[in-house]
Amino acid sequence: MKTLSRLALGLQLFKNGLRFQYLQHTGKPAKPQVVSLEITHHCIAKCAMCNIWKIPRDVPELSAGDWLDLLASPLFTDLRELDITGGEPFLRQDLPALLLGTCELKGRTLSSLKAVIIPTNGILTERVLSVTEQVLPALSSQGLEFVMVCSMDAVGELHDQIRNYKGAWQKVDKTIEGLIALRQRFSNLIIGLKTTILPVNVAQLDDIARYAERRDLFTIISPRIITEGRYLNAEHAAALAFRPEHIEKMIAFFDSERFQWSYHKNRLVDYLRTGTMKKPCTCGYNYFFVRSNGELFLCPLINPSVGNIRQHSVEELFASENASRMRRRIGKSPECYTCTEPGLERYALPFQGFSYLSLLLSMEKEPFLQLHRHMGMDKYFSRP
Repeated sequence: MKTLSRLALGLQLFKNGLRFQYLQHTGKPAKPQVVSLEITHHCIAKCAMCNIWKIPRDVPELSAGDWLDLLASPLFTDLRELDITGGEPFLRQDLPALLLGTCELKGRTLSSLKAVIIPTNGILTERVLSVTEQVLPALSSQGLEFVMVCSMDAVGELHDQIRNYKGAWQKVDKTIEGLIALRQRFSNLIIGLKTTILPVNVAQLDDIARYAERRDLFTIISPRIITEGRYLNAEHAAALAFRPEHIEKMIAFFDSERFQWSYHKNRLVDYLRTGTMKKPCTCGYNYFFVRSNGELFLCPLINPSVGNIRQHSVEELFASENASRMRRRIGKSPECYTCTEPGLERYALPFQGFSYLSLLLSMEKEPFLQLHRHMGMDKYFSRP
């Protein structure tokens, strides 16, 4: 993958910034560069910070064929990252068919795709390792990274308590060991940890970071999000509230050398100190989220949906007047001011342009390139 020069990158960011201002003014979308598909709401854990598992089991879910029909749309010719999420994605028996079908689409509508990302609680060790080993060769042959993100909220039994599943810690630890063994055979396998910070695990952050360092895993560590949208957990707001001492511990961790995602760190520290998140967001412009029942959301945290892909084409929904009105709310809704979602910078900074250009101009070359590589930005600037 050939990266643009610093000068070319700066010029591209300036152009992107002008384009994004035009899109904000008109409410028009670009082509999606990232989509998140919640392929199932079923989960074997009952996490303290998430109520997805409470969705009735008889709520219909789209089939692998339905998801592949969606991805076959010409709308996705600029898609760079495909996020396949849940619930627990590895509960789907047709997950291999979906992943292998995605590889087949690489030569058609998904020509720009660089990475497929799957979060997992890692409890289904044998299933996770079997499916991963099955699909890695096909993904590699298409030049696709396979990013496995394992949920880890503590090192030890506290993880079981948070996940409300006995033995969850031992199982995810074993899953990670197996994935590391596969990584030695497949260079396109990228492994990381996702930690949701809660009042009960604030003191565990250094231990989690050390666990990741010893195994060469990237980390995504961020405070819980309370929302009636994606996580359906508004009823837990009081139980999940942080006290001042929790906030101070988080600030100390994010300010330490153990946390290396510098842009996200700075935004989080400012948020923890002020109570208001300030960062660019491009949800609805180059990103959207689809629930397992087909409801399409411009942002997974903001209700309502703009419609269901079972009744309307994705092109129609994404370009609708309803979607245009909702796009103008992005960055201005109450949910935006408390959003600690760590992944959106990866697709928002390149697309919004001017914020990332400011970083480029203010940072020394090597620290900027380190940040650029750490955040996986190359896939948004490299030539197809």
